[in-house]
Amino acid sequence: MSITIDQAFVKQFEREVHEAYQRQGSKLRHTVRVKNGVRGSSTVFQRVGKGTATTKARHGMVPVMNVEFSAVEAHLVDYYAGEWVDRLDELKTNIDERQVLAHAGAYALGRKTDELIIEALSSATLTAGSPTTGLTKEKVLEAFEILGENDVPDDGQRFAVIGWKQWSELLSLPEFANAEFVGDDALPWRGSQAKYWLGTLWIPHSGLPLASGVRTCFWYHRSAVGHAIGQEVVTDITWHGDRAAHFVSNMMSQGAVLIDPTGVVKMLCLEA
Repeated sequence: MSITIDQAFVKQFEREVHEAYQRQGSKLRHTVRVKNGVRGSSTVFQRVGKGTATTKARHGMVPVMNVEFSAVEAHLVDYYAGEWVDRLDELKTNIDERQVLAHAGAYALGRKTDELIIEALSSATLTAGSPTTGLTKEKVLEAFEILGENDVPDDGQRFAVIGWKQWSELLSLPEFANAEFVGDDALPWRGSQAKYWLGTLWIPHSGLPLASGVRTCFWYHRSAVGHAIGQEVVTDITWHGDRAAHFVSNMMSQGAVLIDPTGVVKMLCLEA
């Protein structure tokens, strides 16, 4: 077999894994603060408190705001996703088969990225509503009020991550799914990947915590959670003659941490 085929396979495979991860691997990566190129085993995200504006006397000293600064640390962990690829011309040159393997590795790492972010969100303590009901209008409005009372910015960077059951429940609310309320261009029926409502991007997700029939959903601001990246997704491909196959190893080094607990509200929803 020509070496050229191997080289083309390796380069193309690496590119496809990276592109698949960036495009579809993680749903939540772009909803939080991201710090790239971290060196070492951990990094720090800064948290800035609220400042207070006051008056001053003529020719007096300008008062300081006394803003409280604090920091939270995100620890990086290495993750791997590997697979054997038999040395067959058909597998190396058939685009569909190659993309299946590339996407499998990228999606596995993407799910791990979301797991890290969800784990950080889960450490928040604010909750809205009762776990004895599903995602009701009353529960949504209670969470909305909590965010407002905590001065969480309504700047287009709020996100709500809910389960598919809760997404279905929202579809029964006219305020969420009726064109008379949200306009024809914002109907969720046009696509179920995401929808803006109440100044928030609502995203259905299958990986949220489920315990004793209760699904934990989250409503948060981008700045409330940090995602640290020491190594973006990379692919290493090596030949093993004893197996007559390549071993494809996808890897990354990442971590996530809750920065501001007041910027995250849990919505506990009964899921029968």
